[in-house]
Amino acid sequence: MMICRVVGSIVCSCRIDGLKHTMFRLVESESGLQQAATDTVGAKPGDWVFLTTGTAARFATGDYEVLTDLAVCGVIDQWPPASAPN
Repeated sequence: MMICRVVGSIVCSCRIDGLKHTMFRLVESESGLQQAATDTVGAKPGDWVFLTTGTAARFATGDYEVLTDLAVCGVIDQWPPASAPN
């Protein structure tokens, strides 16, 4: 699992059938790496979230036919990033 911040939404009007009607979020790690993730919980920009990768991401969507390898699994209520002042 990994922890990232949601920095935006991604809208894809044309997509392969294997992505079905999933929502996508743009997430960013503390190091600045940005990735697209399927969102199973309705995260909003600014939320810190934990994500799962690989086959576990497909299971997280609740539909094993969704072709994803990165999925938001939950919104973190409190997350003090390493760069935050104490």
